[in-house]
Amino acid sequence: MDKEELTKILKKEFSSSPEEEPIRFFSAPGRINLIGEHVDYAGGIVLPAAIDVSIRIAIRKNRGSFFRIFSAESGEKIEAKIIAYNSKSPWVNYVFGVIEEFRKLGFEPDPFDLVVWGNIPQGAGLSSSAAFEVAIAYALSEIHSWKIKREEIALLGQRAENRFVGVNCGIMDQFIISTGKVGFCISLDTETLKYEYHEIHLDDAEFYLIDSKVKHSLKDSAYNERRMEVESAFSKIKKGKPSLKNLYQAELEDLENESFGLNPIEKKRAKHIVTERLRTSKAIEYLKNGNAEIVGEILFECHNSLSKDYEVSCEESDFIVEHLRKEGVLGARMIGGGFGGCVLILDKNGRKDILFEKIKTLYRKEFRKEPQLYTFRISDGVKEF
Repeated sequence: MDKEELTKILKKEFSSSPEEEPIRFFSAPGRINLIGEHVDYAGGIVLPAAIDVSIRIAIRKNRGSFFRIFSAESGEKIEAKIIAYNSKSPWVNYVFGVIEEFRKLGFEPDPFDLVVWGNIPQGAGLSSSAAFEVAIAYALSEIHSWKIKREEIALLGQRAENRFVGVNCGIMDQFIISTGKVGFCISLDTETLKYEYHEIHLDDAEFYLIDSKVKHSLKDSAYNERRMEVESAFSKIKKGKPSLKNLYQAELEDLENESFGLNPIEKKRAKHIVTERLRTSKAIEYLKNGNAEIVGEILFECHNSLSKDYEVSCEESDFIVEHLRKEGVLGARMIGGGFGGCVLILDKNGRKDILFEKIKTLYRKEFRKEPQLYTFRISDGVKEF
């Protein structure tokens, strides 16, 4: 949806006066994560990139006392003077959460009119919620001339989701959506928030996505439960190794140390975190070398760990990955929070359409669902357009 279309909707839905400020437009992308899954809340290194699907908003300050928000997708309009959690229209809590976090920093947003539209598939694991938070936070900073740094925008968006929305997410999604750059992923140390850009250049190979069409919701899934299991495992190991800063730094032998007292579930969760550290280090090395074959092998290893040890995959995602493996793709794994969503595939150029038709036929027969193929380009982070 372009500026003209967003403008028409905003003017149709919200009355205005001659003193209204100009309408401004902002866009925040979705994201993929190449490797480093479910480690961003364990102090780990992640390798995400922004992609060319987005949440777009049109916003202007108004002269009234209400925040007026309209979803171009659902047709729902929310008007609020006092910010409070909205259980009937949960999508608006991403806006409210951002407003509350600005207030905690001493910034008071003026009442505004806002229209939101997006083409990031919801529930596909491409982080539509974080894109919405970052778009709102960046827009409010810009229209009020607060000039908050992109890294701070990311942290504010994460706090909004943790505190107001109620999902105990890590920092990865908001961070790459705030700092993304065309053609590059970043290696982000989620413990220190130090990051580096890495050009994605794999000769004769390409990434694409297959959406399982199993919709996940992090708030309703076992996401928060997994995070508690990680924190519990870390706390037990740290008692025996006080110098340990996070679970990501643990060693595999720590998990079998009986004196630490990890239960079987904690061992499995911790095993994924520790082995993902080893996979991520290896993936960065071979991405730099342009070795698509080894990067693909790492993707398969990651999926197996997410499915068997971390148990955040699902029957449908496992089906897609296993059949792609049989078809000889270089690599594939589930991405995002899990429990559905998309599978990321790395394969040689020019094969995706034929392979997808094969997978689609098998998948439709097995699950009576229609998967979807997404191609993408690596894009910039949040911006005004």
